[in-house]
Amino acid sequence: MRILKILILTILLFSFSPFQAFADKSDDTLVIAFSREITNLDYHYGTKTEYLILGDMIDDSLFYVENENLTYAPSLASDFNVVDDVTLDVNLRQGVRFHDGSEMTSDDVVYTYNFIVTNEKNRRHKKLVSWLKSIEKTGKYSVRFNLNSPYANLFNDLYRIKIRKNGIMGTDGNWDDNAQATSLNGLGPYKVISFDPGVEVVLERNESYFGGPKGNPAIKNLIIRSIPDMGTQQAELMSGGIHWMYNVKKDVGEAMAKTGKADYQIGPSLRIGFLVLDAGGYSGEGNPITKLDVRRAMNHAINRESIAKNLIGGPAKAIHTACNPVVFGCFQDVMKYDYNPEKAKSLLASAGYPNGFDLDLWSYRDKEAAQAMADDLGKVGININLRHGKLAGLNKARKERQIRAYFGTWGSSASPDTATISNIHWRDPNKGDRNLSGDPKVNELMLGAEQTLDIDERKKLYAEGLKLIAEQAYWVPLWSYSEGVLSSKDINFKQDADGYPRIWNITWN
Repeated sequence: MRILKILILTILLFSFSPFQAFADKSDDTLVIAFSREITNLDYHYGTKTEYLILGDMIDDSLFYVENENLTYAPSLASDFNVVDDVTLDVNLRQGVRFHDGSEMTSDDVVYTYNFIVTNEKNRRHKKLVSWLKSIEKTGKYSVRFNLNSPYANLFNDLYRIKIRKNGIMGTDGNWDDNAQATSLNGLGPYKVISFDPGVEVVLERNESYFGGPKGNPAIKNLIIRSIPDMGTQQAELMSGGIHWMYNVKKDVGEAMAKTGKADYQIGPSLRIGFLVLDAGGYSGEGNPITKLDVRRAMNHAINRESIAKNLIGGPAKAIHTACNPVVFGCFQDVMKYDYNPEKAKSLLASAGYPNGFDLDLWSYRDKEAAQAMADDLGKVGININLRHGKLAGLNKARKERQIRAYFGTWGSSASPDTATISNIHWRDPNKGDRNLSGDPKVNELMLGAEQTLDIDERKKLYAEGLKLIAEQAYWVPLWSYSEGVLSSKDINFKQDADGYPRIWNITWN
């Protein structure tokens, strides 16, 4: 509390400083802040949420996730037809123009997907089209996608790929990965005016934007500033230097709102937290977590409801499945573990650990929550050495099979489908290092649900897979997250059901 008071005092001092906002409502300029730097304008070369937010402002895709009901809607596409399980026909909107004024046609769409498929350097986005056998032009404003096999998460991947102008990235065998890095010719509701990598992106409303499911922005000018320090962001917001910031912790947000100079919202998010347990014994011999009763004990030992309420805050809730309950396929009728320390102790004793054991728990975010879990586990005899550090270190240790348990989170990148998390975390262990279950049946069920377009069959497979994960306690599902946003009194920002900030919908009050 003392630290918080000092923080607020500092912010108030900033608010009365001679610093004046360089852009505001009077010149129709919105300024937002990201704590992580934007160093490349091309979404295809970024992995951070900030790149997705920027990409949706300056780029566009064939499909888009609507904010009201979290379903995929045609965007650059006008309509589509699922010909069969491996063939999709897409018609394009006519009259849509790139920021340089040239019209988008099927040539641009075919070029974009061929670029993603054949560019060996960009492996991350190449994975997004691993389902693509070929794409063909069927008319000036129509294309056909031929799939290698049925793929249920198709529309999510069609949303992720941003359409590029024909020829702008070079040619096959001679791709230019930096062609759109510092100046981008996109199709989105805003266009890039200037870019200072790692510092600032200046955008202007695209007056020729076609509208679509995003709609046309109300605010003409938009500046994105990279400000790594959250305290500096807060001071800037109070003094008028910025209008909007996110990833704001509950205690800080509520305290700043009490000053009357800012609005604080804390809404839902698709992100969930979980403990991944090395049930498969990949980390070597003598691993207690390979025993089912130990994993079940860990599920009973953690007071996830209390942590969700008191440390995460807002609409965050305890979860019992390896997915966010609001997304498609996240079956909820599974084995649930209540908070029961005595039951946890009994299970540990039956597993041969009446006095508990020592365990390294790796984490990379939400240190207070990680420490709370460590304390809960310690109360039942599992003595935790909390190895909290950067994500890169955790990833390296996991790849080297050094981890027996880690605290992870997954945001699903605004995709309302269980496939987005299962594809990463339950894939064949030979094709990734996140599935530590050692159970091929989990992979068969969870990934199998992606390989059919039959809705009922998908639900059935996810139900079986999620039941198996819960019964075998391969994870400790923890909680859904909330998203905290601070905004100026000058703007109107509405948080959507998935927690994804659609900046282009902000209006002036």
